[in-house]
Amino acid sequence: MSVTIASIKELRQRSGAGMMDCKKALGETEGNVEEALIWLQKKGISKAAKKAGRTAAEGLVGLKIEGGAAVIIEVNCETDFVARNENFQAFVDRLTNLAFEAGVTDIDGLNGVAVEDGKTVADWVPEQIAAIGENIQLRRLQRLESAEGLIGGYVHAGSKIGVLVETAVATASTEAAAEFSRNVAMHVAAARPEFLSPDDVDDATQAARKDILVAQALDSGKPPEIVEKMIVGRMRKWLAEISLLKQPYVKDPDMSVEKYQKSVGGLSISRFVRFQVGEGIEVEKSSLADEVAALSGN
Repeated sequence: MSVTIASIKELRQRSGAGMMDCKKALGETEGNVEEALIWLQKKGISKAAKKAGRTAAEGLVGLKIEGGAAVIIEVNCETDFVARNENFQAFVDRLTNLAFEAGVTDIDGLNGVAVEDGKTVADWVPEQIAAIGENIQLRRLQRLESAEGLIGGYVHAGSKIGVLVETAVATASTEAAAEFSRNVAMHVAAARPEFLSPDDVDDATQAARKDILVAQALDSGKPPEIVEKMIVGRMRKWLAEISLLKQPYVKDPDMSVEKYQKSVGGLSISRFVRFQVGEGIEVEKSSLADEVAALSGN
């Protein structure tokens, strides 16, 4: 048998391995896909360490809420192709459940959790790298616990965005609080607030933003007294844009999230967490067509 683009794509689909690994496996097994699958399994573990240095900016967000506790985790891989692989999805689901049940609050804690037969998560990840064929990174994890409140969640865009919202409940019904928390979580997914309210924006962040606005205003040639008034107005607008309570509520832009909160009554937002896969990671992306062209020598 010969190694063809079709056989490489079939092996990649079945194994989740990278294209170059699939090409080499087929070359070693004279184009036999079944034997190539076995070859990848045998060779994969020894190659996992080499893959660990490669950029992983795709992946999934896992989320679990039960009772008054919740956990959210971001697990990265190299390509969206692997992120849509059932094996990778099952891996993220299990990590999410392990993190929740163990009560861990960060990735270091999760790495020490036992999986089976004395194996920890830290031992298990390289095996998954070998089986899936791409670098995998457990990037971040956060746990929320609310003794008297309620935690709502929302997952969007094929688990690329996950949100948790903790709501302090005073007199609102459980049903009203649950609906409110989910609606606000959907809003956070769409509107990307950075802080709960303007009062939560730290001085350093405000000072950095003010420096940018001052430079922009001075470049316009306006007199200093006009610049100062411009800065006050622009800072106020910016603070509202990045603060959840001041943002226009996505389901009814005529009112802010704060007004929506007041309209429900008997509750208030305590905090929120928003994870988006790959945010802040710089990566040079290539398409599947580029990979195929490279393999063809074009």
